[in-house]
Amino acid sequence: MFDKAIQFLKDHKEIALATSEGNLPKLRIFQIMKQEGHVLYFATSAQKAVYRELRQNPNVEILAYEGNISVRCSGMVNFNVDDDEL
Repeated sequence: MFDKAIQFLKDHKEIALATSEGNLPKLRIFQIMKQEGHVLYFATSAQKAVYRELRQNPNVEILAYEGNISVRCSGMVNFNVDDDEL
């Protein structure tokens, strides 16, 4: 099942990314820039609210879907990525 979910994410780059601000959820559409195994890479700007939210609380949840199939995953954001990784 895990391999099917990973393949689905490879095939569906647009995801809904859930963050939080205080105790309020925030949901945005993001694009997966790169995938290595179960590690997903996406980009944002340090000037955006989403960046500040992720710095305060790195816990996220993503959702990818098509038709009646969906994949939902939770994890933590890691900011320690070299620019040449992307």
